[in-house]
Amino acid sequence: MARRARAGRPYDLVVLGGGTGGLVSAMIAAGVGARVALVEEDRTGGDCLWTGCVPSKALIASAGLVHAMRTADRLGLAGHDPRVDLGRIMDRVRETQDRIAPHDSPERLAAAGVEVIAGRGRFVGERVIEVAGRRLRFRRAIVATGSSAAVPPIPGLADADPLTHATVWDLRELPARLVVVGAGPIGCELGQAFARLGSAVTIVDVADRVLTREEPEASARLQAALAEDGVELRLSTAITRVRRVAGAGGAVDVELADGVVLRADRVLVAAGRVPRTADLGLQSAGVQTDEGGAVVVDPTMRTTNRRIFAVGDVTGGPAFTHLAAHHARSATVGALFGLRRRADRTPVPWVTFTDPEVAHVGLTEAQARDRWGDRVAVARSDYADLDRAVTAAAGRGGAVLVADGRGRLVGATLMGQGAGESIAEMAAWIGSGAKLERVSQVIHAYPTFAEAGARAADEHLRRRFAAPSTRRALAVVLAVRRLF
Repeated sequence: MARRARAGRPYDLVVLGGGTGGLVSAMIAAGVGARVALVEEDRTGGDCLWTGCVPSKALIASAGLVHAMRTADRLGLAGHDPRVDLGRIMDRVRETQDRIAPHDSPERLAAAGVEVIAGRGRFVGERVIEVAGRRLRFRRAIVATGSSAAVPPIPGLADADPLTHATVWDLRELPARLVVVGAGPIGCELGQAFARLGSAVTIVDVADRVLTREEPEASARLQAALAEDGVELRLSTAITRVRRVAGAGGAVDVELADGVVLRADRVLVAAGRVPRTADLGLQSAGVQTDEGGAVVVDPTMRTTNRRIFAVGDVTGGPAFTHLAAHHARSATVGALFGLRRRADRTPVPWVTFTDPEVAHVGLTEAQARDRWGDRVAVARSDYADLDRAVTAAAGRGGAVLVADGRGRLVGATLMGQGAGESIAEMAAWIGSGAKLERVSQVIHAYPTFAEAGARAADEHLRRRFAAPSTRRALAVVLAVRRLF
C-alpha cells in the first residue's frame, strides 16, 4: 500500500508529472523504500500512452496494412483496395491504449508504495509543493511535466480548429484533404499514415528537406517514399495565413509565402513542442528556466535548486520516452542517495516510424566532420544489395556508419524495414567505444535486416584493403611469406 507521509513530515521524494519520467522516478523511489508522492493533474501514462507513441504506432500499423494490401502485387499477390473506416481504426487505437494503461495506472503505483495525488501541483517555496489544497513538504523533488504541442502564431490558424498530436485521435471521419504543418518526425509519420488511409496530404515546412536532424540521404529516401504514397511536399516555404472558406463545410485555405493556396478540410500542426513549465511556481522554488521555458539542468539532471531535479521533455532536450526514462534513473538515484550520476554519457538512439523507418544514434557525417575534418570515415550499404530486403520486396533502405579520426564508431543511421530494431546494436557499439571494423567482425544471422550495418562495415574494410598503399604493403607481406 502507498505510504502517506505523516503530518508535518516531509516526503523523501515528490514527483510532478505522471508520464514516463515521473512513473520511472516514482517506482524506483518506492522500490528502495522511500516515501514518495506522485502528482498528476490528468491521467498517469503521459503523452506516450495517450497522445504520442502508443496511438501513433497503432495508427501506423493500420495504415501499413492498408498499404500492404494495395501493393500486394509486389509479392505476387493480387492487390486489393480495402474500405477504410477511421472510426473503427480509432476504436482499435483506444483498445491498444486500454491494454497498456494498467501498467501505468494509479492502482499499480499505489500497490508499489507510491501515493498518487490528483491535481495540478505548483511550488510555493524551495521545499514545498501545493496541490489539491494540500502542502507537500519534500526532501527532494523531480519535475517531470513533459511538453505540449507548439502552435505557431500564424494568422488565422487558431481559428481553424487545428489538430495536434493530442487531438487528432478524436477524429472519426477521414479528412479528404489534410495539410500538415511541419516535416519533422510527427508530421512525416502521421502525414504518411493518413495518406495511406486515403487522405490527400500536403506537408508544409520552411526547411528544405524532411527530418532535418537526419543524414541528407535519409531525408531523400523518405521524401521519395512519401511521394510514392501520394504525399505532396511543400518545402522551403512558410504559411502566411489560414482562413475559413464561407460555405465550404468548414474547409480552410492555407496560404503559402510562394503564393500557393491549399484547400484543406483539416490542418494538423506538428511544428515542435514546448516544455510544460507555466504556472509551476518554479521561480518560487529557485528553479531557473531558459528563454524557451525549459528547466535548466546540469549533466546529473539537477536544477538550480540543489534539492530539485528535472527529467524528460521539460528540460528542453529531445522528446523521447526512452530518454525520459534514462533521465529518471539517473536523477532518482542522485536525488535519494546523492550520487552524481551523469545522464549524458549514454548514446541516445531514436526512430522515426515511417516507411522506410529512419533510425539514428550518435553523430551525423556533417557533425563528425565539424569535429575531425577529413579524418572521418564513412561507410555505407544499400538495401538493394541486402538479400533479406530483396526477398521481402523492401528495397528502400540502407545504412550510414560514421567513424572518428581514430576509427571509432561515433554515429549510425539505418533506413528501411527493421531499422528501429537494429539501431540498438549500433548504440551498443558506440557506447563501448568500438572501432568501425568491429561491426564487420560480428556474425549476423542470414538473411536479416540487421546485416545492413555489417555490410557497410564490410564495404569500409574492402575500400581500405583496395587502397594502393595497403595493397603494396600486403604484397610485401605475401612475398616474404612465400620464402618460407
